[in-house]
Amino acid sequence: MRVAPPRLQWCGIRKAFGGQTVLDNFDLEVARGRSLVVIGGSGQGKSVAMKLALGLLSPDAGAVLLDGQSLAALGGRARRSAFARLGVLFQGAALFDSLTVWENIAFRLLNADRTPRAAARARAEAALQRVCLDCDLAERYPEELSGGMQKRVGLARAIVTDPDVLFFDEPTTGLDPVTARAIDDLIVDQVRRLGCTAISITHDLASARVIGDEIAMLHGGRIVWRGPPAALDCSANPYVEEFVSGRAP
Repeated sequence: MRVAPPRLQWCGIRKAFGGQTVLDNFDLEVARGRSLVVIGGSGQGKSVAMKLALGLLSPDAGAVLLDGQSLAALGGRARRSAFARLGVLFQGAALFDSLTVWENIAFRLLNADRTPRAAARARAEAALQRVCLDCDLAERYPEELSGGMQKRVGLARAIVTDPDVLFFDEPTTGLDPVTARAIDDLIVDQVRRLGCTAISITHDLASARVIGDEIAMLHGGRIVWRGPPAALDCSANPYVEEFVSGRAP
């Protein structure tokens, strides 16, 4: 029986900026239907790894694979089709101030998929309900929403196309503890409902323990530890211990 490849895989990635190497022989894979959280100190390359997978950056060496196929090797329609399978909740939600809530959620549908506006709005409103927001908000603008509501709208935009892979970039940054936990619960619910693969980067360990099936520690351009959330407190890895305790190893 043929074994399916990992849903997403970084293979031997090297990425440098101005002579400074950020990722060095970086290897990481995530299976279908699994939620992986990547932790690590500032400047360790978490966001770079995500941007490589999203096609926003190109590796200096190595490859990012989706279902065993190199994303860099794809062109034209195949490339657009591959990246259409990805959804992203950006840090700070990254909503467009000049667009209404429903237009923000339906941005890809309207601009990439050329979905008719009536159909796009219907899907946007359905996504709003999935993140526990009222459809009455559809005509509002981001500035009229609280930080937590903006984050929910960002999540609705990420899930509106029912993606195979979801990325979460610091999903609870700037939120109060109660709102942050509500966002965590929504993330877990949507990942399970979609049956998709999820990759998150965060400094919030409480969030990581909730949304991750596994947690991986990035340090020095490589993954230095990986395990279940329950193993964080007994990892025997000095970099993980430093991150968890806030003390130097």
